[in-house]
Parts: sequence; structure tokens; C-alpha cells
Amino acid sequence: MKKRVCLTSRRRLLKLKHDAVSNPEHYTAGRQHEPLDVVEDWCLDFHLGNVVKYIARAGRKGDIVQDLEKAMFYLTRKINIEKESEKRGNKNG
Repeated sequence: MKKRVCLTSRRRLLKLKHDAVSNPEHYTAGRQHEPLDVVEDWCLDFHLGNVVKYIARAGRKGDIVQDLEKAMFYLTRKINIEKESEKRGNKNG
């Protein structure tokens, strides 16, 4: 199995101020780790990255139930992709 190499987020090395594009408060305010940094550090794919993102912001930007439903949507899609991949005999998606 090939080992995935991830890039370290530059923002982890630099202290940046909150702004709507690169450091939105609904992801960063009062937190030690920004979800984007976690996603990059853990080498998560698109679907799992979105799960983390929506769980991290649940209740901090709009409706908590809607954010949790979005997380569940992406998690369900990822599960279905993995199940389909297993059927085809490919363990790594």
C-alpha cells in the first residue's frame, strides 16, 4: 500500500488574524486547531474533510441540525464509495 504524503498547512506556522476567507471565526474562534489544519494534517479526502468541517462548525454558523445533516450526507457518500470499492476488490477506494 502506498503511503500518502500530506502538505503541512502554512497557517499552522503563521498566526493569522480572523478574516472571512482564510480564517473564518465560525471555524477558529476559541479553538486551538482550525478544522482545515486538522483535515490537512490527517490527510483526509474531500468527503471526510467535509465531515470534519461541518461537525466543527455545527451551531457556530447557522442551523446546527443543517450542519450535522451535511456532515451525515458526506459521511454516507464516503461509506457508499468504500462499500462499492470493496465490491470491486479495491481496498483503497
